[in-house]
Amino acid sequence: MSPAMSPAVTPATRLRSVVGDKTAKPLAASLGLELVDDLLRHYPRRYLSLGELSDLSGLRVGQYATVMAEVVSAQNRSFGPGGRRTRTEVVVTDGTATLSLTFFQQVWRLRQLTPGTVGLFAGEVGEFRNRLQLTNPMFEPIEGEDGPGEDSRMARGIIPIYPASGKVSSVALERAVAQVLAVTDLEEDPLPQAVREARGLPGSVEAFEHVHRPRSAEQWQRARDRFRFEEAFVLQTVFAQRRHAVRQDDAAARPGTSDGIRDRFVERLPFRLTDGQQHVVDEITADLARTHPMHRLLQGEVGSGKTIVALIAMLQVVDSGGQAALLAPTEVLAAQHHRAITAMLGGLAHAGMLGGEEGATRVRLLTGSMSAAGRREALLDAASGAAGIVIGTHALIQDHVQLADLGLLVVDEQHRFGVEQRAALTDRATSRPHVLVMTATPIPRTVAMTVFGDLETSTLRELPAGRQPIQTNVVPVAERPAWLERAWERVREEVAKGRQAYVVVSRIGTAEDGSPAETRSLVDVHAELSAGPLRELRVEVLHGRLSSEEKDATMSAFARGEVDVLVATTVVEVGVDVPNATVMVVLDADRFGISQLHQLRGRVGRGREPGLCLLVTTADAESLAAERLRAVAGTTDGFELSRLDAELRREGDVLGASQSGLRSGLRLLSVVKDEKVIADAKTVADEVVESDPTLTGLPALADAVRRLEQTQQADYLERT
Repeated sequence: MSPAMSPAVTPATRLRSVVGDKTAKPLAASLGLELVDDLLRHYPRRYLSLGELSDLSGLRVGQYATVMAEVVSAQNRSFGPGGRRTRTEVVVTDGTATLSLTFFQQVWRLRQLTPGTVGLFAGEVGEFRNRLQLTNPMFEPIEGEDGPGEDSRMARGIIPIYPASGKVSSVALERAVAQVLAVTDLEEDPLPQAVREARGLPGSVEAFEHVHRPRSAEQWQRARDRFRFEEAFVLQTVFAQRRHAVRQDDAAARPGTSDGIRDRFVERLPFRLTDGQQHVVDEITADLARTHPMHRLLQGEVGSGKTIVALIAMLQVVDSGGQAALLAPTEVLAAQHHRAITAMLGGLAHAGMLGGEEGATRVRLLTGSMSAAGRREALLDAASGAAGIVIGTHALIQDHVQLADLGLLVVDEQHRFGVEQRAALTDRATSRPHVLVMTATPIPRTVAMTVFGDLETSTLRELPAGRQPIQTNVVPVAERPAWLERAWERVREEVAKGRQAYVVVSRIGTAEDGSPAETRSLVDVHAELSAGPLRELRVEVLHGRLSSEEKDATMSAFARGEVDVLVATTVVEVGVDVPNATVMVVLDADRFGISQLHQLRGRVGRGREPGLCLLVTTADAESLAAERLRAVAGTTDGFELSRLDAELRREGDVLGASQSGLRSGLRLLSVVKDEKVIADAKTVADEVVESDPTLTGLPALADAVRRLEQTQQADYLERT
């Protein structure tokens, strides 16, 4: 085929057809770069300006320096027993002074560093025999094989440094990018022209050239700004389309009735809803009355009363003739919800039973380890519609579980469920149910817009009246070993007053289970406390490996006051509500994240007495782990802690444990730092999708959205 007939190279072209198999294979194997677009979006991690390099004459010991110099001489020398080891000694100069370079066990450097070679050398300056030297420095040749020219690195004055690997160097990446840029058609731009012009952003052709081959710092900075906005814009367009699609779906309106179960329940509450709760209730009430499905995220401070709000919404659906399902991540939490909701409703939860009121409904629990008889009864009530509220774990989403008329799905701790699991319930419904997602972890606004971008968001900040304060103290046992004994003394004091305590550990078994050996296991701690400082108290254990019956029996006994101290894993992190528990001791607290610790301490101080949380740690006082603990002890504001958590953690960790695809999609955008960019992108994406829902008039943007949704990123986003 003649060159004129060759197919055009586009971002979707496979790299091997452009750069050849020899270059493409290591790019794919070590860096995951398979398409032209993958390579072009593998942006430099930093840039070296040749005008800002160190002079050899000004170097000092201990300095990390990057120098541009010419090789004067190079030789290999043998040393060690039998001369089996080799060092390559190189002398370079920049015209102001000379510098020694030493490479150990790299004999091939002699072929690379021939006299006259000009390159960049970077490393920490050391001293050997009164001469300055760099040992095993980074080396990048200044010129490619074609030598200097108008478009050479020397002429441009700025050298891009790429994230590289052992098999693919930064220079190899730079050459591959140059080869691809020379032949790829980049005219199709996912950013509409009006959007670019309003923000002074360059087009795609200019931006790719300037991010990879800049001639000034301003060029690469503008290019990175453009790609940062593009990432946010494409992502927010995905969410905008999802929100638009939800608005087009049909759902049965669930307006409720006057004097129904909902109104009777609210009238009997022994407290007034907070202003925040009432506002969110009003939002949800309006959503449920519409004929398209609600898709709302309810986030709130620990103890802010999210469960009451969700229950009012569920009762509105029941009043409308439908059913509500509450999906919880653990059997402990599902059982807790069932006990709490049944107790709050009283006779309104016992339709057709002794003590049931007129017009009442039933509340059923469905978990995987229930008895056959209890499970059969729950399934029948769910299928017949007798149970207006069904609470369960993953057992709820199995194929044989049928609900007569699912009107509302409440998902507690949304991040623990995948889209397939939610769909297993919503897709079986005769009409699309309304969805309310609850998260007990306050989420920074940027993370909410990025991870929960397809949901409308309601936030509860105000704590209900009477909620007691929680005092949090760090117990640094390495520096203050006596403080640990005082912690157990505080537990004994609280129990003597008729109160109860939690002791939280990071793992269940002994070190043989693969857990870090330096942490204390639940098994060991329970044995030590039962035979030691808490030997006169009633101490029980709670963890995820117990059967459903054992967990439920232990929690019920603790709730009834028959257990003084509960030694538990993080199964108590969310939702467990025992008002008489006033003290919590968290062992190896540095093993937990900021938000997790905030959730844990929210289990105490839920009654009339103030709470105390003691964070026991052996972490060094100057470490980042100790800083996190001091932050938790310093404030009870979950939203402030969530922002701090996001700042202290790495970008990927902010987004969750299974966000590898999301990280691959967000190369420049930071969900922690780029709030203004994300908010701006969301506004523009909403406007674009509102005027062109299918992006028919914006094919390049439609392609970018489609590529995003076909990657692991879309899979993760759906799972959030």
